[in-house]
Amino acid sequence: MRRARRFWAVVIVALIAAGCGNDDDGGDARSPAAPAPGDAELVIGSVMPETGSLALFGPAMIVSIDLAVQDIQAAGGNVRLLTGDSATDPDVAPETVNRLLGEGARVIVGASASGVSQSFIQTLYDAQIPQCSPSNTSTSFSTQENAAYYFRTVPPTQAAALILADMVAGEGATNVALPTRADDWGNSLAALLVQSFDALGVESRIIAYDEDAASFDATVAAIEDMRADAVVLISFAEGAQIIRGLLEAGVPPTAIYGSDGIYAPNLNELVDPTNPSVIDGFKAITVGGGEEFNLRLAPLTGGNVLYGAQAYDCVAVLALASLAAGSTDGADIIGQVQAVTTGGEKCSDYRGCADLMADGVDVDYDGVSGPLELDEVGDPRYGKYVVAEFIDGEFVVIGTRDADLAAVG
Repeated sequence: MRRARRFWAVVIVALIAAGCGNDDDGGDARSPAAPAPGDAELVIGSVMPETGSLALFGPAMIVSIDLAVQDIQAAGGNVRLLTGDSATDPDVAPETVNRLLGEGARVIVGASASGVSQSFIQTLYDAQIPQCSPSNTSTSFSTQENAAYYFRTVPPTQAAALILADMVAGEGATNVALPTRADDWGNSLAALLVQSFDALGVESRIIAYDEDAASFDATVAAIEDMRADAVVLISFAEGAQIIRGLLEAGVPPTAIYGSDGIYAPNLNELVDPTNPSVIDGFKAITVGGGEEFNLRLAPLTGGNVLYGAQAYDCVAVLALASLAAGSTDGADIIGQVQAVTTGGEKCSDYRGCADLMADGVDVDYDGVSGPLELDEVGDPRYGKYVVAEFIDGEFVVIGTRDADLAAVG
């Protein structure tokens, strides 16, 4: 499918949890074909951060992918999983992808980081291999031509930018520093935050940094120089070092906020392992998942559920699209991805959807992460975000915000 440039209107709902509405305006006009008989095996390749700067996010996604495969197999689906480490490294991940393709992978789940997905998206485009990411939020994927075989189960970062800007401005900030890792995800989110702050009449400045820098003293000094009254970190694990420097410079934790890349329940330990309350008052947001699935996942991951529901839904959508197409061919699968998530009869798991499809029914899979309603470029129209704050050394969810992304223009 061709990627066309578009603009977004994002509606932020109140900080109290509210269910996202369903978009039943017809979606994709195509209807899935009835599942074809036969025993074609769908081999799923997983490229997740077992190591590297996003290894914190890895466990929930890795376990969720495995749970989805188990559930599909238990429901009679013919799927098999191959795994590999992205290392959160654009030099390592392409080698992992090539290995998985060589071992027979017909679809890919991953990578976690937008910049890492960019390192192999052309390979998958050339090979016509569908790719689903549970956590890429860069806006680039919505418009680039080589994303025709790509989709995601997490909303692009427009929603996160408006939610963060609204939260920070609402707490009185007037001059915001944006320390930003200089990669695809960081650049995208920072630019959108600047736009959002501008619309709210708040000054902001991007302070780009090299995530592999030996020291972040220059970043902290630049924040001091601009006399910022709030700091929004657009970073991964290296953000802990920036926070440490900010605290030493006298910036209170209550003036520091985090994007989803640093939403980490153990962030306080990374900043100062001897003082659990070192960043009490720090707030961050991330995409949430359904409560029922999170309760299933949490005991398996020590409470880590970050992007787990989205990873599960990647696998489920790929398997349902393959079933709808009656094929494991990449072009056939990607042609059914939007169709199985919009405009049909609601179903909430692989078994239920497969039963409907066997009767020739057009289905609309609402996943464990919530309604997906994938649009024409493979982006979800809905997203649920959670806001958490460190309180007495614990990272506590203090509310949720729902985003309804409607493409216009």
